[in-house]
Amino acid sequence: MQEIIKNLPKLAKDKHNENKKYFAKLKKKSPRNLDYVMQKLHEAEFKQTNCLDCANCCKTTGPLFTDKDIGRIAKYFKLRPQQFIEQYLRIDEDKDYVLQEVPCTFLDADNYCSIYDVRPKACREFPHTDRKKFQQISNLTLKNVAICPAAFNIVEALKKNL
Repeated sequence: MQEIIKNLPKLAKDKHNENKKYFAKLKKKSPRNLDYVMQKLHEAEFKQTNCLDCANCCKTTGPLFTDKDIGRIAKYFKLRPQQFIEQYLRIDEDKDYVLQEVPCTFLDADNYCSIYDVRPKACREFPHTDRKKFQQISNLTLKNVAICPAAFNIVEALKKNL
């Protein structure tokens, strides 16, 4: 898995223009069954992919934290939301709450998430390849294929299927 993760940025860069053109076509004329196809590809990929073997998303990027996420996680730590923000988060250039640093503070050495049951929505939904109206998040997907081997495989499978 480490070899795959090491090569992923280059693979994604090599496929970037091809993927960008493909997603532009999908946005113009989206097949009716796109969300269904994406759901099936997502399910198939994650039957053979164990995120605990990778955790590259947790090691290289940080999620956005919604107010709901902050409240839920602060409660888990028995902190006031403002205390949680001060201790763990910062505001990024888009005015979103994000982690102060990566890798994620909550990632254990064995790739387990210490706040898994209350993790942010962005973490629960990553890599977002099974979201409804998939064609609307193509820019996010272009970024995620460089981070997540499963997302890369799903996009490659999508291009073969549609």
